[in-house]
Amino acid sequence: MIYNQILVRFGDLTLKGKNQKAFLKSLYKLFSVKMAGLNVFIEYQFDRIFIHLNDSNVDDVIERLNLISGISSYSFVLKCDNDIESIKIKSRELMDEVAKQKTTFKVRTKRSDKNYPIHSMEVTKIVSAYVLKNNPNLIVDVHNPNVYLDIEIRNDAAYLFNTHIKAMGGYPVGIAGKGMLMLSGGIDSPVAGYLAMKQGIEIECIHFESTPLTSIESAQKVIDLVKKLAKYAPNNKINLHLVPFKELHMALIDNVPESYNITIMRRMMYRIATKLAIKKNCLCIINGESVGQVASQTLGSMNTINSVTNYPILRPLCTYDKLDIISLSKKIDCYDLSIKPFEDCCTVYIPKAPATSPKINLALKYEEGINFDELVDWCVLNTNSITISKDSDLDLTMEGLEVREVIKDLKEQGRC
Repeated sequence: MIYNQILVRFGDLTLKGKNQKAFLKSLYKLFSVKMAGLNVFIEYQFDRIFIHLNDSNVDDVIERLNLISGISSYSFVLKCDNDIESIKIKSRELMDEVAKQKTTFKVRTKRSDKNYPIHSMEVTKIVSAYVLKNNPNLIVDVHNPNVYLDIEIRNDAAYLFNTHIKAMGGYPVGIAGKGMLMLSGGIDSPVAGYLAMKQGIEIECIHFESTPLTSIESAQKVIDLVKKLAKYAPNNKINLHLVPFKELHMALIDNVPESYNITIMRRMMYRIATKLAIKKNCLCIINGESVGQVASQTLGSMNTINSVTNYPILRPLCTYDKLDIISLSKKIDCYDLSIKPFEDCCTVYIPKAPATSPKINLALKYEEGINFDELVDWCVLNTNSITISKDSDLDLTMEGLEVREVIKDLKEQGRC
């Protein structure tokens, strides 16, 4: 491989005006965490980052790059002396790498050093002619080329590249504050968490577990999903809050009409999530709901469910169809975990005919028969909070049947 650097470009950060310094500071910190342990030198410039490879494994560097929100794209770069002869020779070498068979190309030159003696258009003509002469597989196409050869001439050197790879985009995770992600264990909510982090929101996760009504494998699946998401987090760690929901869950099943069971269950979840969000200094609640996929996701249901909280509710997937969501789930390596057949509390005792347009006054009426304030407060008080890292090996399934007791024992042993 003839490349010796990777050029990293910023995306929307460049539009941030007076706030740009804060965004860049956050990105640089995130960058240093994600690249820790690699034999690379990172050169921070105002409008870009250069990664000096130092013979590092390129695949390892790329894998880390794809975990960093706030960068728009990157290119493999060959740095050389900025005299025209060096630029010609290295340009030919670079194009030889991609022109093993017939292909079209175009040279683009940017002259950051305005004192450079040859104008950009002239550099383009000289290099194009030289490369074309020395590689019979290349054909110039100035309108729709297969490959662009980009030349950037700076004071210290010339930078040549013919790749332009899309990165994660968005903003550096953490710059927007924290949000509480309602993580069910299905396909949707991990994707919602990923999209929230992509837009700069650091997440904490809340999961409502009902062991032994639900299996402990269901809670383990959530832990494993958080481990996947932790790769994108600022310190490769995410806090997970496991809410003991069984008692409240049973009270709903015993006292609420079947058609309203899911609606009121979700209302209870939002009450608990709001209290925990406030306690953990989160500024919003995030979930994986899309519009109309299930009964609880109609606009009528959302209105009735949301009425129990005045906290901002973010739904990153609200306009996505299921195939788009599945595609993203596979991209972040969560899909195979998400489809494991372990039920969470939302899939136990599914009503035969759930209300698709539940009314707030009826929800309030049905809640009168439950001492839910006390139950909600008990759930919040007894929530187990653990920190999951990207390298976590926590396995609950070998320990017992009820999550609350297992976590208590593990904490007493100093194992989580």
